[in-house]
Amino acid sequence: MGIQLVSADEAHQLAKKITTIELLDFDYTRIKRSLSGFGISLKDLAAVGVAVFDHGDSPPGYSDRQFRFDYLDSRIRQENRLSAFAFPADKIPEIMTRLKAVVASAEDLDAPLVVMDTAPAAVLGATLDLRVKERERVMVANVGNFHTLAFRLGPQGIEGVFEHHTGLIDLQKLDHYLVLLADGSLAHEDIFEDHGHGALIYGSEPLILSGKDFGVAVTGPRRNMMRGSNLRPYFAAPFGDMMITGCFGLLAAVGDVYPDLGETIHQSLKGAGGSGTPPWELEFEV
Repeated sequence: MGIQLVSADEAHQLAKKITTIELLDFDYTRIKRSLSGFGISLKDLAAVGVAVFDHGDSPPGYSDRQFRFDYLDSRIRQENRLSAFAFPADKIPEIMTRLKAVVASAEDLDAPLVVMDTAPAAVLGATLDLRVKERERVMVANVGNFHTLAFRLGPQGIEGVFEHHTGLIDLQKLDHYLVLLADGSLAHEDIFEDHGHGALIYGSEPLILSGKDFGVAVTGPRRNMMRGSNLRPYFAAPFGDMMITGCFGLLAAVGDVYPDLGETIHQSLKGAGGSGTPPWELEFEV
């Protein structure tokens, strides 16, 4: 592909002969500069939230898929809620190297920073949709570009989860796994041996998908995969905008990570203006 890898020392010696392009998940300086051209100031921010997918840095000889799922399991057992996958900048686990890279790229940020995994952010955002919010227990699937995660949620938090590679599943297989997750019979080996990450069940009470007006709530960039699903999918659109579902979830997580901002954020996310009114159009003060 015309790509040559060199050491840091070699790159330093080539500095005068090459054009250097820095790649960052989060380039706050350029974002601030770009927005300023439209008269938007980022001064005096209460907090900043960034979400990226992080596989984690698995040790040599250990399955990166199992490593990723061990991490999901440990976070759920420590703090059973979707915002458990969000961290303040100084509390990110050492194994989450991409999350830490976001922090390293934001050295000039003068506001608290929260970094979160993308899929839980999207699922948390989907739960803010008024129809999804009505459910005490619900299944939410995030069909991402490369990874599909489904969470079974209830009053006590996360009742079950599985994660697979989107490119290795089709509608029939996805429906099958969702049914097994709902009734509690999905095993870790079912997903792992199919070259996915795995599955975990934390609650024994089955979730009935055949009742009410929809069986599973769906979000994610490849959500159209479920258009023909037998599970009567509902395509969540919190505040009327499914395109930024993950942003709403990230905002909710910031409110959990920083309790001093929590009341204001969560009040705004109650959707006082209805499903079509975004939080920033409601009148709350930080």
